[in-house]
Order: sequence, then structure tokens, then C-alpha cells
Amino acid sequence: MARWIKYGAIVATGTVGFTVLTLREDKPTYDTTFRGLPPVPSRENQLKKLREKEFDVLVIGGGATGAGCALDAQTRGLAAALVDKGDFSCGTSSRSTKLIHGGIRYLQNAILKLDKEQWDLVCEALSERKHMLDAAPHLSNCIPIMIPVYQWWKLPYFYSGTVLYDLISGRARLNWSRIMSKSKTLEEFPHIKDDNLKGSVVYYDGQQNDSRMNVMLILSAAREGACTLNYTELQDIKHDEAGQVCGAVVKDVVTGEVIEVKTKAIVNATGPLTDRVRKMDDPSAEEICSPSTGVHVVLPRYYCPKNMGLLDPETSDGRVIFFLPWEGFTVAGTTDVPCKPHEGPVASQEEIDFIMKEVKTYFADAIKVRDEDVVSAWSGLRPLVRDPSAKNSAALSRNHVIEVASSGMITVAGGKWTTYRKMAEDAIDRLISEKQIEKAGPCITHKRLVEGGKGFHPNLSVQLCQEYGLEQNIAEHLAHNYGSQSHEVAKLFKESETSVHRIVPDMNYIEAEITYAVRYEYVCHLKDFIFRRTRLSFLNEASATQAIPKVLYSFLSLSLSLSLLSLSLYF
Repeated sequence: MARWIKYGAIVATGTVGFTVLTLREDKPTYDTTFRGLPPVPSRENQLKKLREKEFDVLVIGGGATGAGCALDAQTRGLAAALVDKGDFSCGTSSRSTKLIHGGIRYLQNAILKLDKEQWDLVCEALSERKHMLDAAPHLSNCIPIMIPVYQWWKLPYFYSGTVLYDLISGRARLNWSRIMSKSKTLEEFPHIKDDNLKGSVVYYDGQQNDSRMNVMLILSAAREGACTLNYTELQDIKHDEAGQVCGAVVKDVVTGEVIEVKTKAIVNATGPLTDRVRKMDDPSAEEICSPSTGVHVVLPRYYCPKNMGLLDPETSDGRVIFFLPWEGFTVAGTTDVPCKPHEGPVASQEEIDFIMKEVKTYFADAIKVRDEDVVSAWSGLRPLVRDPSAKNSAALSRNHVIEVASSGMITVAGGKWTTYRKMAEDAIDRLISEKQIEKAGPCITHKRLVEGGKGFHPNLSVQLCQEYGLEQNIAEHLAHNYGSQSHEVAKLFKESETSVHRIVPDMNYIEAEITYAVRYEYVCHLKDFIFRRTRLSFLNEASATQAIPKVLYSFLSLSLSLSLLSLSLYF
């Protein structure tokens, strides 16, 4: 009897504690009077700084990890510079599935294969997921994702996995997973086949606008004092008499100017192109990167409910595919095909056909899944790496790897978008340790909002409507792409009669965004705006083509040099 009372007390105590943790919510506080920050230094000023200043660290690569490294280093008190041969986020970081997630398929593999590395990756990513959602409330959101179930035994199987996913998240959990009946499943996602449908499991992850997030990280680093430059190509790495990194030679692609950069350290954060920089530092370095391509297709919004995604956990070839609502369209993907490192990957018809075939297997017969519904497609490189210091150095790692070369150059590679901040923290920690930099402070990026986050609040779009006369759809678009900096875009809209016009019909991008992007977001070429400051080309290739004349006209009116304009014609 005493034993039952003891166990009952334990269960009761645990239940009360669980209930308190579940019900407790920290109410966010908002500053609704905040109207944005002044502009960051211009590209010309950044070039001047690159010529004249000596830096503690030069980061090569302007993707998510590189931007995170520059921000981390600068906020610790180090003088940081960052260069990228193309635009910020022009590679993998703009071509993701748009999820901020722990990786539920990695959790399944970790359990079934007793793989500690994948377990650690899931735990780390779930912690970082919460940070990303908190740090960029304007660019990210929580999204429920449904797993349709067609066999009874799989309901408890998938549900137990998603509950474990929630439990690993701890207080960073977004919401509790749940089981839905067949009728409720069809009510929430009426597109799917109902033959033999038993119900579904719904779990929660995060979602983002990846290239906008990347650019906001760059602007955050620049605002802290980092020297951040796109279209600045690394041409050579300088070494001192002891063979240690002491500088770099870079070329401004826009003007052709060659600059010798003085730096005490270099961080290589070039993703799938990691080995190119490693071999520039040491021609004898063994390759560690084995990338794979991932293709996504974009379909009209009617392929997916507005507020519910879908996960196909068992495709015909054993992979997984997501169907997700994003920016008013539906994103479906991804594939996973090994490839050689290269720039500008293109979605193959074979991979597009595979995704469309999987869409057809899940959707009801009444819905005609047509090839002509594909309005856009893209391919990105997933930078899988080998850890040269691991016992099994031939095995590919899903986690990130930090390597210190004999020259002292730090390489950070692998990982995923969700863990960019932790990757940057680990890389700068290692740099500080290797170089014994006493002036460096602790990492503080886990406490910092990204550009546009400060002053963002749920009623920001209403403010924009009332203060600047914007249409509601446009106001919501600006609020969720620029955050509190949307006031600056809205001011440009109000100042110019032409800025009221949408760039293309049926989409919420306006001409004021072109002016803002050129003046304050380091746009150099047409493709920077079409692909990354807005998502026109990723969302609808026909609309992007339609937008080109209007964007070019705006570039001319902003007095961009003819050299930049001619380069943009290569789009």
C-alpha cells in the first residue's frame, strides 16, 4: 500500500509540474513606438574599411554560417570582415526547404540505427530552432505538419516518434503533437486520398524565409561594425614566414579593384565549395566535402492548405518529401542525389518528375496533378562533410565539422540552416582558443535579435496601413519581410507616387522595395533583387521575367552605374 501511495505521489507531482510547464507562457512585451534603425554603412564605405583596416578575422563566405561567424566575432569585440564572390545567400542558404527544424527523420535514424551523432544533431537543432524563431519573429513562424497514416499500427509508431521529438525539445517545444481522426484529417487537408486513410499525426516545426534571414544576419553584423562585402572574390591567401595565415588578396567583382586584406585569422565558411578554399590555403589538403543536390518545386497555393504542411515519410525510393505552404505558394521537396561540388546547380527534369510523381500518389483522384502547375523549381547543394579527425574519417557527417589547418585557418562545414548560430559560435570559440585572443568576450548571439526583430509586433501591419495608407496584403508582406524596418520601406512608398504600384500583378512586392534594397541592402545586380531580397524568381519564374523591365528601369532611375546594369543583363 505504501508503495502505491509513493508511486501515486510521484505521478501526481510529475503531473502537476508538467501542467505548470505546459500552461506557463512568458508574455512577450512589444515596443509599438519603435520605428526602425538608421541605415547600415554603404558598400563604398565598407570597401574603404576593407582597404584601410587590419582585422582580427576575415570570414570567407556570405551564406548563413559565414554571416553567423561575422556577427558572432564582431559582437565579442573582434574586428571582423566578410567577403563572398557572389551575393549574400546566393548558394545553398537561399535554396533550402525553408524549415527551421530538428530533423524528425534524423531522430528516426538515430533510434533505429542507434546513431548517437544523429541524436546529438537533433537535440542541438531543436534548441537552435527556438532561438531562430525568437530572434527573427518577422521572418519565421511555427507550422503544423501532418503525417497521413494508412495502416493502423503506424498511428502509435509515428505518434510516439513525434512525442519524443517534443520531449527532446523541453521548454523549447513549440506545441504538443496530436493524433487526428480520418474525418478531421480530411477537414484539415482535403487534398489527400481517403482510401484506407486511418487518420494522421500532426507535429510542429518552424519555417522561415531563408535568403531574407541571411541578409538580415549580414545587416546585423554590419550594424555591429563588421565589414561585409558581396561580389568580393578571394584570389589568394597570404602566409607569414612561419606558414601562418596573415592576410588575403580579394577582388571587387563590381569595379575590378584588387585589395590586399590584413587579417590575423581566416574562417572558411563556403559550404559546398569548402575544399576550394582549403586547397588555396594548402594545395595538398585532402577533400572533405561530398555534397548532394536537393531539388524543390513550387506549385500554386491550392495544392496545400494555408496553415498546414504535409510530410510523406516513405517515398517510393525511401526518402521523405515535404509539402509546405510558403509565401502564398506550395513548396514540395526535396530530393537527395550525390554530386560533385559546383556552382549554380539546376533542377533536373528527372528530379522534378520524381517529386510530381510523389505528389500524385498522395493526392485525391479528383485533383489533377499537372506538370504545367510547376511555376518554379530550384536545386541546392547539401554540404555533407567527412571529419578528418574522426576515427572513421571516410564516413559522412550530418553534423558540422570544425577543422584547424596547419596554417591556422579555421574551416567550418556541414551542419544545417537551423544550427548556423551554434556552428558560428563553435568556429569562433575555436579561433579564439587557437589564437589565444584575450580581448574576446563570450558569445552573445543567443540573446540577440536579428535586423528588423526589435520593434516587431503582431499589429505592425495594421500600423503600416494606418500610418502610410498601404493595402492590408502589402502591409502584411512588408511587416513579415522587413520587421520594424518596414517603416523605412513604407516611407519610400509614401514619398513616391509610382511606388504604390506592385512590381507584378497578384503579388505583393512593390516598387519602393527596389529603392530600399539598392540603398540599404547591398543590391548590386538585378538577380540580387529578383532572387534573394525578394523571392520572385523562386516563387514564380514567369512573374520574375515579367518584373525585369520594371526593376531595370528603377535601377536606372537610381543612377546605378552602367557596368552594374550590364552585368545584370546576364540574369
